[in-house]
Amino acid sequence: MNSKSKRKLRDNLIGYSFILPNLIGYTMFVFIPVIFSFVLSVMKWDGSQAPMEFVGLQNFTQIFGDSLFRGAFMHTVSYALMTVLPTLILSLLLAVLLNSKIKGIAFYRASFFFPYIASTVAVGAVWNMLFQPDFGPINEFLKFIGIAEPPRWVVSTDWAMVAVAIVTVWKYTGYYMIVYLAALQGISGSLYEAASIDGANGWQKLRYITVPMLTPTTFFVLIMLTIQCFKVFDMVYVMTGGGPGNATKTLVNYIYEKAFTTWEFGPASAGAIILFAVVLVITLIQFNGEKKWSKDM
Repeated sequence: MNSKSKRKLRDNLIGYSFILPNLIGYTMFVFIPVIFSFVLSVMKWDGSQAPMEFVGLQNFTQIFGDSLFRGAFMHTVSYALMTVLPTLILSLLLAVLLNSKIKGIAFYRASFFFPYIASTVAVGAVWNMLFQPDFGPINEFLKFIGIAEPPRWVVSTDWAMVAVAIVTVWKYTGYYMIVYLAALQGISGSLYEAASIDGANGWQKLRYITVPMLTPTTFFVLIMLTIQCFKVFDMVYVMTGGGPGNATKTLVNYIYEKAFTTWEFGPASAGAIILFAVVLVITLIQFNGEKKWSKDM
């Protein structure tokens, strides 16, 4: 082996050594569990020392026939519908407002971003107190402005998911605001200068320059928000635990209960595979959309 080959081998080994810890962690905690989930999806097993029993597609048939699973899927979809567009619109508007050189702009940006880095457990606990139906600040304010019977929020089957969606929008708007801010920095100022010369006002600049130039970013945010909503677990678990009744039970909550409450790992894994398929479809849409925008630009 000549010196050039030895140097190339040494450089490769150094590069691999940097990624090896992450690769080992990914293999142990992501890749192997995912493969095991595919295996369990066609098995009957309760996690005990009893041997696994191959049941084919029976687990999938079982959960598709389960009204709780269908309800969890519909709750997840309704949660996404209540969360995605408000988060997208608010984050865009905040980014536009905070994309200016005003005194204290860093403080305002940090203030809106703070909810994203706050603990989900703390956020859920605080908002549960705010949503307290009998003497919580939110209902007290609603009574003050003339609403005699305000919603009972997290203890109401009709309003619990709305409450969770409100908190989710509040928590994640700041993060996607930062995404939009980064995209806004890439829009050439000459476009706004030309529009000003042509007599365009602020609304016209937003409509005909800002929004069209942010289309790829908006598409990305839309897809990421949708994926995030289908994977929601922690906020629901902290605020409602899937209740009242099963009014806020989502797909991941259903999978969690199947696996760690009733110890039905087969149906739980089948549900995880279905969730994986949904997220995969959304991801493929994102990739195809990115290719389209890249070609058009």
